[in-house]
Amino acid sequence: MKKILKILLILVLVLVVAVAALLGWLTATEYRPEAVEAAAVALAGDVDSLKGGDRLSILSWNVGYGGLGKESDFFMDGGTMSKPKDKQTALGYLDGIARTIEAVDPDLVILQEVDADSSRTYSIDERPLLSGGMSAETYALNYSCPFVPVPVPPIGKVHSGLFTMTDDLRIDRAERISLPCPFSWPLRIANLKRCLLVSYLPIEGSDKQLVLVNLHLEAYDDGAGKIAQTNQLREFITAEYEKGNYVIAGGDFNQVFPGSLDVYANTHPELWEPGVLDENLLPEGWTLAYDLSTPTCRLLNQPYDPSDTVNTQYYVIDGLILSPNVELNAVETLDAGFAYSDHNPVRVDVTLN
Repeated sequence: MKKILKILLILVLVLVVAVAALLGWLTATEYRPEAVEAAAVALAGDVDSLKGGDRLSILSWNVGYGGLGKESDFFMDGGTMSKPKDKQTALGYLDGIARTIEAVDPDLVILQEVDADSSRTYSIDERPLLSGGMSAETYALNYSCPFVPVPVPPIGKVHSGLFTMTDDLRIDRAERISLPCPFSWPLRIANLKRCLLVSYLPIEGSDKQLVLVNLHLEAYDDGAGKIAQTNQLREFITAEYEKGNYVIAGGDFNQVFPGSLDVYANTHPELWEPGVLDENLLPEGWTLAYDLSTPTCRLLNQPYDPSDTVNTQYYVIDGLILSPNVELNAVETLDAGFAYSDHNPVRVDVTLN
């Protein structure tokens, strides 16, 4: 009996030392971005400046890191998976996303959850596969960790972020602006560090700019993180508009848009539940651009099965914000059938007044 107890004690001590070593290593290597950092802008080929009065199409899409297509569920949403079953599946999802973007042919594209080098997507750099040779692009990390230790088997290395690109427009500069992180140690060390990816596009013959904000707000917090990040977003975009700029901010808010619960009631509150976007968030004259006719997101509690109406949960959590000098001509959620991602893309047509 003493020998068995001794062996058990040794095993417990080894486990404690291993966990302590892992926490120490992850703390030492934790991603700690500055409040504001320059984001590199890659230019290839001819680009043009915008003009006042120009009409633009913009596509926003959370692409689910090329790992959350129709065959997938996710362990944080009530499923079990954290990555696609193999590299070919991930490449298939990415190819479908790229072909969809090419078919829509927008002027500007803002993507969320784009992996640059992650174990969960077999170390694929997704950016060149998604850009299709566009003339300008910029990228900002919002998730960078050498080893994410959950679930079992663990996710492992993650380098993922926000990706903005355009086929023929000039991006003068871009910035990564950190958002508040709601998590404390030790959850913080292997968690996302949310941010805004802000691209500044010049307006010809003017000192004004189009300020394009790519965002992906907090998902798995108690709600306080979403609110703090949304408040910082509001302060930033209103300040840019007061400078005389055009402002468009879009992406995955992880909060349902006004009226969407009347169309897509939340029937699974025991699983993941988004926040609720305050319809009084913005000053008078600003526009929330979203489409309730098609859901923008599905719950990843199981692989996609639209015939299972009991267990299939939809949301509208993706959309855009437009400043008063940006006119909304049309907004549409494109029904991609959740074939390549757990989100559908949202397309807006706007005019810079």
